[in-house]
Amino acid sequence: MIDFLVIGGGIAGTSAAARLAPLGKTVLLERETSLGYHASGRSAALFEANYGLASTVALSEASADFHTNAYGGFLNPRGLMLVAKISEKIQFPRACKDLNMERITLAQAFEMVPILNPDVVGYTAYHEAAYDVDTDLEIQTFAKLTRADGGEVLTGQTVTDIQATDTGWIVTANGTAFETRMIFNASGAWVDEIAKMAGITPLGFTPLRRSMARLPAPGGHDVSGWPMLLGVKEDWYAKPDAGKLLVSPAEEHLQDPHDAWADDMVLAEGLARYEEVVTEPVTRVEHSWAGLRTFSPDRNLVLGPATDNPSFFWISGQGGYGFQTAPAASQLVADLVADRASELDATTIAALDPKRFG
Repeated sequence: MIDFLVIGGGIAGTSAAARLAPLGKTVLLERETSLGYHASGRSAALFEANYGLASTVALSEASADFHTNAYGGFLNPRGLMLVAKISEKIQFPRACKDLNMERITLAQAFEMVPILNPDVVGYTAYHEAAYDVDTDLEIQTFAKLTRADGGEVLTGQTVTDIQATDTGWIVTANGTAFETRMIFNASGAWVDEIAKMAGITPLGFTPLRRSMARLPAPGGHDVSGWPMLLGVKEDWYAKPDAGKLLVSPAEEHLQDPHDAWADDMVLAEGLARYEEVVTEPVTRVEHSWAGLRTFSPDRNLVLGPATDNPSFFWISGQGGYGFQTAPAASQLVADLVADRASELDATTIAALDPKRFG
């Protein structure tokens, strides 16, 4: 009998497995042949603690020490710049307030990012405390921690049946039956599908596509020291990555759970919005892809036992905040299972609790 069976090998599932493994026999099942294949592997990989709803910010702030210091740390300096056109004067102050960013002069902005167009860009703000996350290292570290505490991390495992028993559950994957006391549903865009398979009431999660393009470094510039750029309407962003520039239209288009791909028209529209504020045109897209960012109905994460069966545990609705919240979110999961006090405040825990959906 397994104590804890985690379904899903993205950052939510691997971090939860690592926290649960010291508490009992833990097995993680991932459908793909590698960990972090879907949303986790297609993340913008930025840690910006000010970004998101109040409960997300609380989780991010509680995760900061782990990201910075645990196992040598997983962060590298990046910075975040908010970019507004001259015509976006009204939207700019509200965006600064929402993101807790300080206005900087245009001269400072142009020095940091020399391709910004002075004829178009009218307002800029900056937050230094934004960091690149080494996403693969963090996922693999959590997987190693799971194994070090006697847990198993199994890839290439497609769950085809889930049956409740008197003592827990029997989960069938690739013809093998895993008997477990508790299920932890960290299956990303498929969380409601897994719930329905288990006879648990789905919560109405929405997988939303977000596309990305990798461009050559604009104008041959060294982009390594540039901050991430964010449009004031959050309808595009650009981020340096390994000498290239990633640009996204930041769209949220409802999709069924699947291996997502970029929509060429949506991508072109996003690239056009980015091109408006820079002097270097987009001449070539080297590669494009998409991921599904999955949200709960109120856009808070869902962390806790299902109301209709407490041995089925939701770790769901990360909505693009999976990496920056994972250390604290997974710690909360373990604290709830172990029935011990959490360092998070009661308001945050309530905002994450599945009970809020009735």
